[in-house]
Amino acid sequence: METSEILKKVRKIEIKARGLSSNVFAGQYHSAFKGRGMAFSEVREYQYGDDVRDIDWNVTARFHRPYVKVFEEERELTVMLLIDVSGSLDFGTRRQMKRDLVTEIAATLAFSAIQNNDKIGVAFFSDHIEKYIPPKKGRRHILYIIREMLDFKPTSRRTDVQGALEFLTSVAKRRCTAFVLSDFYARQDFSQALQICSRKHDVVAIQVYDLIARQLPDVGLMRVVDAETGHEQYIDTGSRRLRQVHEQYWNRRQQQLNDAMTRSRVDMISIATNEDYVKQLMLLFRRRTKS
Repeated sequence: METSEILKKVRKIEIKARGLSSNVFAGQYHSAFKGRGMAFSEVREYQYGDDVRDIDWNVTARFHRPYVKVFEEERELTVMLLIDVSGSLDFGTRRQMKRDLVTEIAATLAFSAIQNNDKIGVAFFSDHIEKYIPPKKGRRHILYIIREMLDFKPTSRRTDVQGALEFLTSVAKRRCTAFVLSDFYARQDFSQALQICSRKHDVVAIQVYDLIARQLPDVGLMRVVDAETGHEQYIDTGSRRLRQVHEQYWNRRQQQLNDAMTRSRVDMISIATNEDYVKQLMLLFRRRTKS
């Protein structure tokens, strides 16, 4: 992709993402994702009903009357985006590619984060960590991330969600909010790594998929290629039995994925390439605000 074309796409995504984060998600993001805890703010004179455990004895001794420490919520977060860049993301039969959908969602989350004065970092992963961008603040940093998402060329087409989660657990020393953006076409069980990671961090899973993965159309003979292995074969979509088996496989796989997320207390939303991701993100934010 030429530089001028990348810059045009970056600008287009920035306008849309900033608009959404400013107008649609204003306040929702702040409520849905909490800070690390309580931070010291100031001292004031003791008032009836204050917790005696909050008394600042040094200040009290200096002024010969009781003073207490005042704490407030520490709002600044570190947000990490774990972005799947494997071959299976280069697919889409409705409206857009899965990779394009991931880019828009990630950009919207990034702009929501910086408007809340949060740091944002990114790890691109396939079957290994392809690129790590440490957390920083600011619009320039976000635009750099978007450019990378648009033009990044992974060295592998396979997926290892477990490795990405283990990387986050090791690299992020303090608690952060982590969004895992993937189709979760993982060939290995990553549930244990998910449980370990979610104990340390606030993990949110955003699954992107194409409708054809859920339900095959009846269009006769179809050539299918595994984007990660290159394996190619022809299937007869005119077979009702084949379409039923395909749908049953999808439902079984989704149930396993949902069960793994539930066991690890990880919020997950699934968004199709032809779906309005804004609506799904709003539902996620509201669900977290209520919990």
